[in-house]
Amino acid sequence: MADRRKVLIAGSGPAGLTAAVYAARAQLGPVVVEGEPSSTSDQPGGQLMLTTEVENFPGFPDGVMGPELMTAMRAQAARFGAEMVTAKVTRLELSSSPFGVWTADPDAPEPAYLADALIVATGAQALMLGVPGEDRLLGYGVSTCATCDGFFFRGLPIAVVGGGDSALEEALFLTRFAERVTVIHRRDQLRASRIMQQRAFAHPKIEFRWNTQVTEVLGDGKLDRLRVRDTLSGGEEELTFSGLFVAIGHEPNTAALGGQLELDDQGYVRTFEGSRTSVEGVFACGDVQDHVYRQAITAAGSGCMAAIDAERWLESRGE
Repeated sequence: MADRRKVLIAGSGPAGLTAAVYAARAQLGPVVVEGEPSSTSDQPGGQLMLTTEVENFPGFPDGVMGPELMTAMRAQAARFGAEMVTAKVTRLELSSSPFGVWTADPDAPEPAYLADALIVATGAQALMLGVPGEDRLLGYGVSTCATCDGFFFRGLPIAVVGGGDSALEEALFLTRFAERVTVIHRRDQLRASRIMQQRAFAHPKIEFRWNTQVTEVLGDGKLDRLRVRDTLSGGEEELTFSGLFVAIGHEPNTAALGGQLELDDQGYVRTFEGSRTSVEGVFACGDVQDHVYRQAITAAGSGCMAAIDAERWLESRGE
C-alpha cells in the first residue's frame, strides 16, 4: 500500500532542501525523494555536489565548497523532521490530489507514495557533446565533474569545453592539478561573467582555443586525444589531452512528469503566482523551472516559496 504524505518533495538540491526545511518546520512531515548518485543527473544534493568553491552564497565570506553546503542543508532539513529517501522518481500521476509518486518500477500497479501536495525540485542535468567516443570514454578521461575527477589528472593536459561560468569555474579548479588547461569554445568570445573571464584570462595555466568544436573523442581504453574542427575554416586536427571536462549547459529533469505539467518553450516547468504550476497542488522550484538565474541562492529562495505555497494550499483545503 502506498505511503501517504502531506508533502512530497522530488529533488534535493538547494531548492528541494530549502522547501524541506520550511515544510518540516510547518509540521507537514515532508518526505524528500532525493535522487540517486550520478555524475550527470538525479544527483542527491543537486549540481552543487559536483561544484567546487561557492563564493556567492550569502553567509560564507570566505566561500564554501558545494558538497559542504549541501550536506549542511540536508542536516538542517533532517533536524526538523524531513525524511530523506535515496531513490529516483520514475513516474508521477497528477490527475488529482493525492498524487501518485513511483520511485522504482514505473509500471508497478501502485505508487510508492501518495502526496497531498507535491513540490517538483528535480533540477537540471549536464548536457553532453554527443560526439563519437564520448559515451565510451565517460569515466575514462571524459567527465562532467572537476571536483570528482580533477585529482586523477595531476600533471596532465586537460581540455574544458564551454564558454560560460561553469566552464571557467571548472578550468580554474583544474589548474590545481593539470599541467595546462585549454578552454575550447566554438565562438570567439565567452558568455561567462566578467569576473570569471578576468580570472581565467589572468591564469598562467589556462589557454583558449577559439572558434573550435570537438568532433570526436579518441583513445584506446582511455582518452588521449581530441579531434577538433575550426568552425571558420572547417579544417580538422587532433590535439593531445588526457582529460576532457564537458561544461556546455544543462537541461531540466522533467522526464518523470510525463507531459502532465505545462512547460515553457525551453522545456522548463512553467510557474504562476510564485511556485504554482498548471496542476493545482503541484509546485515547482529551482532549476527545473528557472533558466534565467540558475543560482543556488535563487533556487533556495524558490524552494522557500514552494513550501509556503504548498502549506497555504493545504490550509485552504482544511488539511
